[in-house]
Amino acid sequence: MITVENLSKSFQQNNETVRALDGVSMEVAPGSVCGVVGESGAGKSTLARCIGLLDKPDSGAIRVDGTDLVSLDGKALRAARRQIGVVPQGDSLLRQRTAAGNVALPLEAAGIPAAQRRQRVTELFELVGLSDKAGAYPDQLSGGQRQRVSIARALAGKPSVLLADEPTSALDPSTTDSVLTVLDRVRSELGVTVLVVTHDMAVVRRIADDVAVLEQGRVIEHGKVLDLVAETSSRVGETLLPATDQAAPLRPARTGHDVVAEVVLVGFAAVGALLPEASSRFEVDLSILGGGLTRLGDTPVAKFKVGLTGERSEAALNWMIERDANVRRAPVAVDGVAA
Repeated sequence: MITVENLSKSFQQNNETVRALDGVSMEVAPGSVCGVVGESGAGKSTLARCIGLLDKPDSGAIRVDGTDLVSLDGKALRAARRQIGVVPQGDSLLRQRTAAGNVALPLEAAGIPAAQRRQRVTELFELVGLSDKAGAYPDQLSGGQRQRVSIARALAGKPSVLLADEPTSALDPSTTDSVLTVLDRVRSELGVTVLVVTHDMAVVRRIADDVAVLEQGRVIEHGKVLDLVAETSSRVGETLLPATDQAAPLRPARTGHDVVAEVVLVGFAAVGALLPEASSRFEVDLSILGGGLTRLGDTPVAKFKVGLTGERSEAALNWMIERDANVRRAPVAVDGVAA
């Protein structure tokens, strides 16, 4: 468990004080993937550096498994750092060492015997899918392969937390997918808690359980991805789900339907059956007016603009709400004109 409480951090820049983090609070559940997103300058990388103990915050607390890291120093601080693996932004591999040599470096520094180092390095190259590249030098690897080696190196000391700062920056889509697959395996197979700093919401869509949105050093939205996408006011939901209407706001005028609504459905059962069952059960005609399907991790999610026609249209919507559909009704129309 990672718990951040009221974290603040300022820097001096051009004789001015820049407040990079302003009272940030959030939690990351053990064994989960949390995406930290926001525009450039929002404070994402500063947050990661503070959690990774590379920068010390001005105030606040950072707890990993109940231990406040901010209060540590000396031997206790060094021990805590070994529990946090860091994948820095950009390529940080040593060019004069092979890929295997880079991964072994933290093990050498920790005094691990050679036989144990070789075994651990072999395990990590199998995890990241690069067993055939262990003897290659960084300049002989692609950008995505170098990033996977960096992940393996960060995992060498068997940390409980992995911080990845923009791990897919400047990678093409297929290479990005291979890196995200590795991060997903780190969570699912090793039980490591993963914090991913990114500007790319596709990363959140692909692997994140939770997400925190930063803006000007503050958390403006935080929670489980599947919970947030069901909220009509959520920025995360607006970004991750298909648009229901590119041209006009939700309105019933001139549609010919008794009720028009946006409906968000989460999960295999809801996406596959809820709308047709509502139509059949309440004897209403239901038309899809916009929207579409997507996947968040392994979970299908749909966002549709629907039109219902029939005396029991409102009852059909209420029945869907009772079954955890998120419904936003259009304004009531009077004489064919939207309210």
